[in-house]
Amino acid sequence: MSEVPLDLIKKIRRIEITTARKAQDIFAGEYQSTFKGKGMDFDEVREYQEGDDVRHIDWNVTARMDSPHLKVFKEERELTVNIMVDISSSGDIGSAGKSKREVAAEIAAVIAFSAIRNNDRVGLILFSDHVEKHVRPGKGSRHVLRVIRDILFHEPQGKGTKTVEALRYLNQVTPRASIVFLISDFIDQGTQRSLKITNSKHDLIAIHIMDPLEAKIPNIGRIRLEDIETGKLVMFDSRKSTVRKKYERSYAKHMEDLREFFRRMGIDMIEISTARPYERDLEQFFKTRNDRKRRG
Repeated sequence: MSEVPLDLIKKIRRIEITTARKAQDIFAGEYQSTFKGKGMDFDEVREYQEGDDVRHIDWNVTARMDSPHLKVFKEERELTVNIMVDISSSGDIGSAGKSKREVAAEIAAVIAFSAIRNNDRVGLILFSDHVEKHVRPGKGSRHVLRVIRDILFHEPQGKGTKTVEALRYLNQVTPRASIVFLISDFIDQGTQRSLKITNSKHDLIAIHIMDPLEAKIPNIGRIRLEDIETGKLVMFDSRKSTVRKKYERSYAKHMEDLREFFRRMGIDMIEISTARPYERDLEQFFKTRNDRKRRG
């Protein structure tokens, strides 16, 4: 493996410090209450107390001790969290200071640190128009640092995005149900069926990352735009308000369709912008999900 540049080491260290603190201070309890363990595991037998569930009485121990005793269970906590990150060329956009890829790395780190604090395992899949890298689920801070490093340091071989290929790979290598955070800008087409299949097998959460420049192009005259994923060049006259508005309507329609699809499929969607802190959006996701769970 090639040596990691010093500036990238500093960036990884900064992300480690800030995201580990956020995982502890902001999301410590939220993560655990949002994602339940795989089941209940026997813990101990103790004397019955008023208000206990009589269905848990251990009649064998009760007969031996000549007083009511019941079985106590604890949650079997360990889960597997798979973080999937779209590292196609569109992730390099960053008009507000941080690129979409940097923001993706920070969000992935917060999720990963929250997971390992609850003794869950974390895996990583990086993809472009094919699966670029797979880090098998693991635990510990060193493992999380590897996740951050790979998101930032891995040089993608593909420019485009094929989410379908990444989801197919995930379903092949992860036969048991897991929590899946899919971080992307979701600009590729034809992913609906694959997303539906994955959501039926796993607990899928979509994290959409956008940059303000993608939603609204400023008036900067005639420009030649290159689709950074296909390489196609298109002349664009940003001086014309009709042209700018047409583009903005097209992007707004794309986002509307995306929200509606995820809503229909019952897939949670977290919308993140590079122009604002992501903590509030993550907090809102946890709050909404916990409220929904409490309502049954």
